[in-house]
Amino acid sequence: MREKISGCITCFNEEDKIRRCLESLTWCDEIVVVDSFSTDGTVEICKEFTPHVHQHKWLGYIGQKNLVRSLAQGPWIVFLDADEVISPELAIEIQKELETPGSYVGFQCPRLVEYLDRWIRRGTWYPDLKLRVFRKDKGRSAGREPHDHVEVDGPIKTLAAPIWHYTYDNVHDHIQQINRFSTITAQEKSKEGIRFRWWDLLFRPPWRFFKGYILRGGIREGFHGYLIALIGAFEVAIKYAKLKELELTGRKDTDT
Repeated sequence: MREKISGCITCFNEEDKIRRCLESLTWCDEIVVVDSFSTDGTVEICKEFTPHVHQHKWLGYIGQKNLVRSLAQGPWIVFLDADEVISPELAIEIQKELETPGSYVGFQCPRLVEYLDRWIRRGTWYPDLKLRVFRKDKGRSAGREPHDHVEVDGPIKTLAAPIWHYTYDNVHDHIQQINRFSTITAQEKSKEGIRFRWWDLLFRPPWRFFKGYILRGGIREGFHGYLIALIGAFEVAIKYAKLKELELTGRKDTDT
């Protein structure tokens, strides 16, 4: 018999997406949710699937992930964001791997993004390997806000089946998120003492576009690939512009 698996989700105001996420984890031995005091129907939907629904103030992307991990009872953790889904093939693959004890303490898998009604299989968004299955006692969330990732102490294996990522609802939603994330990233860089450099603003955005659109094959995704590469380059530019803004104003936060 395999060891128990805890499906772990962090969320806030995700009533439109959370059900699909929860349904993809029903094969787990338990589902644990940490909600940041949602004001919509997110919590009520979560309680349809699990009694383990906790509400806690927002600790950041890294802190919130470590909190939900600490609340899980199983020795194995499966992390998901509310806009992600474990594909049926991946659920089977994970269970088969854990049926036979081995040396691996973590498993990573590709993440396949749905964007403007199309699955994106080329460019900077794919395969975008994510380590989302790991032994609780061997892994924890780390990184720089807002980009968390799991670090484990031991060998990992790459699985074939994907996580499905239903990320942005539309271009407006895409722009809104990069605005939020670029602000957080600039603040974190400023706190760490990283200074603005003109060459970062001049060269990093076009390199980001070239890498995603040409080197990673985004050009083969047509309009979608061009748009993703273009907005990605803009995200890099605005991140460094906000870092410069913080230096000019002498503040550690910004509303832009």
